[in-house]
Amino acid sequence: MARTRLHNEDVLVIGLGRFGGAVATELHRLGNRVTALELDPMLAETYLGRVGRIVQGDATSVTMIEELKPHTFSASVLGVGSSIEASVLAAVNLIDNESPKVWAKAVSPAHARILNRIGVHHVLSPEIESGKRLAHLIGSRLMDYIEFDDGFAIVKMTPPQEAVGFTLEQTQIRQKYGVTVVGVKSPGQDFTYAKPETKVRSGDLIIVSGPTTLIERMAARP
Repeated sequence: MARTRLHNEDVLVIGLGRFGGAVATELHRLGNRVTALELDPMLAETYLGRVGRIVQGDATSVTMIEELKPHTFSASVLGVGSSIEASVLAAVNLIDNESPKVWAKAVSPAHARILNRIGVHHVLSPEIESGKRLAHLIGSRLMDYIEFDDGFAIVKMTPPQEAVGFTLEQTQIRQKYGVTVVGVKSPGQDFTYAKPETKVRSGDLIIVSGPTTLIERMAARP
């Protein structure tokens, strides 16, 4: 989840599978008041003490969602993915009960389109996004990759050979490739913000931002 961090907020999480469970426990760790709704009583029991409050019930039930009062939470996270029908019905229930912000997991492009059309505020496709991310990492110098909806990306990568031993001003990476080096990390040191006088050394890692196609073009350089 590019991810919004909510601190000291009331958050409703529906579904404690791998995705929903990870969201619920991390939100709880960050100091938020989490209420989790889970259909499977045995699964719900495993999260006792790991989130603030657990309710066993069916998110497709209008009555159940009404009782939870989604409008009183800052946000609702819908982690149901094994059943598209259940996901869509639960999303409709949240929207009908005026949840101010709904984040929902989609398991396919078609599922994502449905969730968008019924008014879900933020639709996430973690499996699809992970697959695309892995495709960019395999066989390239990229070490981490985050792409946004508008074709913009931020990556962690090893620098091209032409940059090693020179300052960023000397290499003119931005002028050559249309991307920006925003940070540099030398071995054993923390990342630092890049400046024109920052020198790139062998073994360094760089953080680069810019249009996806231009980053890929630079990453293809030796």
